[in-house]
Amino acid sequence: MELCVFMFMLAALVSSENKVVYEDFTLLGCSDTEKEYMFGLDGEELYHADFIKEVAVATLPDFADPIGYPGFYEQGLSNVQVCKANLAVAIKAYKNPQEKMDKPQTFIYAKDDVQLNAENTLICHVTGFFPPPVRVSWTKNNEALKEDSLSQYRPNDDGTYNIFSSLPFTPEEGDIYSCTVNHVALDQPQTKTWEVDVAVPGVGPAVFCGVGLSLGLLGVAAGTFFLIKGNNCN
Repeated sequence: MELCVFMFMLAALVSSENKVVYEDFTLLGCSDTEKEYMFGLDGEELYHADFIKEVAVATLPDFADPIGYPGFYEQGLSNVQVCKANLAVAIKAYKNPQEKMDKPQTFIYAKDDVQLNAENTLICHVTGFFPPPVRVSWTKNNEALKEDSLSQYRPNDDGTYNIFSSLPFTPEEGDIYSCTVNHVALDQPQTKTWEVDVAVPGVGPAVFCGVGLSLGLLGVAAGTFFLIKGNNCN
């Protein structure tokens, strides 16, 4: 079993009246295969270090006026090295202790309303697991896909973690997508499926509206006829 260290540090920023205004957090994690360094504020991610592209990534949208942070990526590299050194010492000192494990829950859904042949994104949300990491894979009609992207691990309030895998796709009627999650707490991989099924508006409402309108017009015509007939009789 792969052992890892994920440290979640929380700090409160308080006003002069000793009331909590904001909460910022730092997430540092490492294992033989994983490394993560992230800053956030009030539960939202501000920055993370992309150790594949070797850059710092500001994850707030442009309208939020993201702040700069010179040296963030280099700081992440340094902290991850310290994390790995501490992990090696802990493994030796505690003789590979059995870790607490929580099984993940998986949900799959489309980001936007589904329209045939219109580009969209499938989201596979994996949550409630401990420890990281998890492995996420996708298939389309039982064929493996590799175009997905994986978010950073994000902490839940109960000490577990969640992560998102995003898959760009173009819906075509009858296509079946699946998201498969592997985690150390699972006896077997957990798979959720999603089928392209765009509802076609039924003809019933239109028929009923047409019939109702016709009957209404017929009633108006009949009423007008009898009104004119009555006036002629008088």
